[in-house]
Amino acid sequence: MLQTPMNYDGDVRIGDILLVHHNAFKFYNDMQGRRQSGKSFFKDDLFFIDNDQFFMYKQDGEWKTHDRYCFVSPIPAQDSYIFKPFTREPLVGVMEYPSKYLSAQGVKKGDRVIFKPESEYEFNVDGVVMYRMFDHQIVGVV
Repeated sequence: MLQTPMNYDGDVRIGDILLVHHNAFKFYNDMQGRRQSGKSFFKDDLFFIDNDQFFMYKQDGEWKTHDRYCFVSPIPAQDSYIFKPFTREPLVGVMEYPSKYLSAQGVKKGDRVIFKPESEYEFNVDGVVMYRMFDHQIVGVV
């Protein structure tokens, strides 16, 4: 991050790395086929990132979640007598980065959690596949 907004009083500091939504860097072609920049583009390689366009920030080498986001690692499909046509266990994962809200509820890194269907949004964070989701999509700790 090169600069924070005026009067900003959050936890993110200049120099932090943000994990942002890919649409922040989106370009598109208008009706005449001319390339246009997305709403986040400022100039050169600079973009304005809205509060809802980033999910984590890396500060002093450690990832921290932003707002009500959390990150869960999928787990491999468990052995069963029932055939499972998938490689990852559905609706269960390991909490990697809980939000402040979840931490206040006692959810911590390493907890096995259950989450709501279709809440997984896959990210690759430092070479590890994780699901980004909102903290209200976590329904319990196993």
